[in-house]
Amino acid sequence: MVERFSLAVETRAPTGATNAYVHDGVVIDPAARSADLDELLDDLEHILVTHHHPDHVGAVADYAVEADLTVWAKYGRSAAFEAAAGIAPDRTFKPGDQITESLVAMDTPGHAAEHTAFVSPDGLISGDLAVAAGSVVVGAPEGDMRAYLSSLRRVYASNPDRLYPGHGPVIEEPQATCQRLIEHRLDREKSVEAAIDDGAETLDAVVEAAYDKDISAVYDLARATVLAHIEKLVVEGRVAFDGERARPA
Repeated sequence: MVERFSLAVETRAPTGATNAYVHDGVVIDPAARSADLDELLDDLEHILVTHHHPDHVGAVADYAVEADLTVWAKYGRSAAFEAAAGIAPDRTFKPGDQITESLVAMDTPGHAAEHTAFVSPDGLISGDLAVAAGSVVVGAPEGDMRAYLSSLRRVYASNPDRLYPGHGPVIEEPQATCQRLIEHRLDREKSVEAAIDDGAETLDAVVEAAYDKDISAVYDLARATVLAHIEKLVVEGRVAFDGERARPA
């Protein structure tokens, strides 16, 4: 059974909280100390995180030291993990590795380069891959839009029973949610490409043309997202961008 714990943390997510999960002696994404999590310490053996963002790693070091838990990081990301979590990992994993008898790592980059989901018999513990409502920020320079769309398609094809996301409620229709998020990103991509085709050159001009709603409260996130879309279009040979000016390829 996957147990979900909603932890109040400083986060840009509209929920104001990050979900931690406990399954098979593992705690995943302990973003903050919690009395409910504290009660389970004697039953825990391992700590994992889906990615290194501050709103997912806040209590990793505390719980690891207090309960003498085995700390895991993605292979090749140990230094970045230690810088984010404040503790060095004891072990590393690669995509496809079995962490415990019923928990397997699944590569899902895009929101962050190291982003990993974890397959359980009950569903996919999916971090910031998906949310039940709205969308996930995939912002350059860290976010990779091509990788993110590939991750959504990979999860869609695997068809888990449910998604256990990093923020918000459990997702009971994973394929429909993945398809909605893919379509949302492709629609935004069309808006970005159309803005450039119509003469928008600077990043701010593209942002202004690509959004038809008030984004003043999240402008920095929208700007980073548009840049991630432009970078995808550049790789695909559909747009040229020199870091300052964009133009149709």
